[in-house]
Amino acid sequence: MSKTKTIEVQNIVISIVEYQDDDYICITDMAKAKEGDSRAADIIKNWIRSRTTLEFLGTWEQMYNPNFKVVEFDHFKMQAGLPSFVLSSTQWIEKTNAIGMISKSGRYGGTFAHKDIAFEFGSAINPVFKLYLIKEYQRLKQIENNQYNLEWNVKRILSKVNYQIHTDAIKQNIIPQLNFEKDKEWIIYAEEADLLNVALFGCTAKQWRDANLEHADKGLNIRDFASINELAVLSNIESLNADMIINKIEKLERFNKLRQIIQYQLQIFNEKDFMKALKKLSNNSNINDNKQIDNE
Repeated sequence: MSKTKTIEVQNIVISIVEYQDDDYICITDMAKAKEGDSRAADIIKNWIRSRTTLEFLGTWEQMYNPNFKVVEFDHFKMQAGLPSFVLSSTQWIEKTNAIGMISKSGRYGGTFAHKDIAFEFGSAINPVFKLYLIKEYQRLKQIENNQYNLEWNVKRILSKVNYQIHTDAIKQNIIPQLNFEKDKEWIIYAEEADLLNVALFGCTAKQWRDANLEHADKGLNIRDFASINELAVLSNIESLNADMIINKIEKLERFNKLRQIIQYQLQIFNEKDFMKALKKLSNNSNINDNKQIDNE
C-alpha cells in the first residue's frame, strides 16, 4: 500500500491510499462529517446492512472480483432489512472475500473503500458532501496528472539534450572511420538511435511507425509515448553509449551492456513509483491504465 494522500471536504480531512493500482478513500473519515469521531463505525454499519447498499456492493464485486463469494453475499442479502441483522465492513470483507473495501491500521487507519464505493457512501452522509467529495478528488487527480506531465516533459527535454551528446560521439568517433558519402551519414545516426530503441523499447523506429501509422502521420515517434521512467533510463543510456563509442567498444558488446543496465534501472524505477512506469497517453494525461501503445 502506497503513501497516504489527503483531501479536505467541508473541513473534514479524508485519507486516500493506493491499493492494487487504484485509489481507496477512507469512509471512516467521511463518516465523521455526519456524526463525529465516536459514531463513525456505527454509520458505516448502518449503511452496509441495508439491501440497497448490499446490492450495490455485491454488483461491484461481481464486476471486478473473480474470487467474490456469491453464496455468502446472497446469505447477507436475504437478511438485509431484518431488525436483528448487523454487518460490519470487516465481516463483509472476511465472509465474501471482498476487495472493494479494506481495513487499515495505524495513524491513518480505518475502513477504506474503492472510489466507486466511497462516492456511493457519500450519499449516506448527504448529497452536498458527496458532490464536494467528488470535486475535491477530481482536483487531486488533476494536480497529480499535471505533476506527471511536467516531469515527463522535463525528462523528454533531458533525453533530447543527451541525444546531442550521443550524436556528437558518433560524429567524432564512428563516421570518420567509414567511407560514407556526406548525404548518407544519417544512416549511421539512425542505426545508433535504433540500437537504443531496440535495447529499451524492443523495436526499431521504423517497426514502431509501421505499427502506429496514426501517430506516425502526426510526426510522433516511439519516444513521444515513453513513460517517465523510460525517459529517465533513455537519458542515462544515451550518455553511456556515447562514452562506450568514444572508448571504441563494439556495437554488439555495447548493446548487451545497455540491455543489462536498462533492465536493472527500470526495475528499480518501476518498483519505486509504479505510476511513472505507465505510458504517456496525450498532452492532457500522462497515464493510461487500460491500454498499452502497440509494439512498445
